[in-house]
Amino acid sequence: MRRLVSLSLLLSAALAAAHAAEPRPNILLIVADDLGYNDVGFQGARDIPTPHLDRLAASGIRCTDGYVSYPVCSPSRAGFLTGRYQQRFGYEFNPKWDATAVTHGLPLSETTLADSLRAAGYTTGAIGKWHLGAHPQFHPNRRGVDEYFGFLGGGHRYFPGSVVEVEIGAGKKAATSGDAEHNSPLLRNSTEVPEVGELTTRLGEEAAASVTRHARDPKPWFLYLAFNAPHTPLQARADQLARFAAIPDVRRRTYAAMVATVDEAVGRILAALDATGQRERTLIFFISDNGGPMTKRNANASVNSPLRGQKGDVFEGGIRVPFLVAWPARIPAGRTYPQPVISLDILPTALAAASTARDAKLAALDGIDLLPFLTGRNTAAPHARLFWRMDGGEAFAVREGNWKWLRTYQNAPQLYDLSADLGETRDLASARPEIAARLAAAAAEWNRSLSAPAFGNNPFGGLINRTGLERSSAP
Repeated sequence: MRRLVSLSLLLSAALAAAHAAEPRPNILLIVADDLGYNDVGFQGARDIPTPHLDRLAASGIRCTDGYVSYPVCSPSRAGFLTGRYQQRFGYEFNPKWDATAVTHGLPLSETTLADSLRAAGYTTGAIGKWHLGAHPQFHPNRRGVDEYFGFLGGGHRYFPGSVVEVEIGAGKKAATSGDAEHNSPLLRNSTEVPEVGELTTRLGEEAAASVTRHARDPKPWFLYLAFNAPHTPLQARADQLARFAAIPDVRRRTYAAMVATVDEAVGRILAALDATGQRERTLIFFISDNGGPMTKRNANASVNSPLRGQKGDVFEGGIRVPFLVAWPARIPAGRTYPQPVISLDILPTALAAASTARDAKLAALDGIDLLPFLTGRNTAAPHARLFWRMDGGEAFAVREGNWKWLRTYQNAPQLYDLSADLGETRDLASARPEIAARLAAAAAEWNRSLSAPAFGNNPFGGLINRTGLERSSAP
């Protein structure tokens, strides 16, 4: 018996040593901006072919119930780059574009994914949209990023000197050379570089070059590639527009060309991984930062069907997004995962893959490591509940299993069974009051753990209600 025990211990030690000796994966996080839920091939789009993204989906797992933690650009990014509900540190609105604003940005108290991976020995890079504060203290190079190429604001023109439509109030738009944010300089680290060609194409080229450049490095790398497409302004290359000439709606045609350009850029990155032999050992995430804005400000002709709602909503169309995870060496290919997951899970999953130890700042993560769930080692649901709060408490949502409870602004609470009503058309709050009450109580308890907004700059027409904040943001 002792011999059997000894052999067992030796085998366990050998397996542990072999696992520890496995090279740590490269980590690639790709984020689209305002992408519609039904606007890529692997989600069912018929008018916008996305062969490269479809190939990525086929190489890994498509999370059918994948969410972001906020239905607007910057708070969503603050969440997935910290692994925490962003309301815990007062990040509930888009920051204003102001290089003197020391409070309008990701608080310096927060540890980013780049911070943690750099501390663990990774080379870290970020390309594209930052949108986490314009003050120099929020610059990517000061938030864990070794190599940065992109722009600091929440939007940017796609062609040098191009005309940009901007909001001028009452639903009207004006053509202009653009505002300061859309015309902000492209930066390589802190050095301005000239704009050359179409922006999405260039971001893809920069990412592919980074993948190739670091292929033979002794250290693994992390790259955060944040496209601003297909966010407005609606601008696309002529050759891509020609591909979609059969789409009669000019806005939808331009949007389709922009999505196709994102897909082309992803294809360029996948080709670089393949050419340098890095594909098997690279963990890739692909998400949108929120749902597509179909009719609200900065509407881009996106489609979120069969979901209800859009960017800026806590209905499914605002928070459920295309969500892919691929790692050929570890994750099964060609599968779907039906349990609810959230973008907050990206950080702890990446850290687990990188075999990093959690430090004190990461002890209170809201996300979880998805690897045991995606590989089938754990068959339970990753989360008992997921939560959302918007505009300082003017809107809430909770998902528990297939139940979704929400309250939006001055409207009565609503309850939906997503397994039977994905489009949130049949309110069951009156029919199932016990479930509605349980989830409302859960929302209230969760809300008590959050902070009030540290700043307010709502881009959706001033929906923040000061009386709502004076009500202590109670759901």
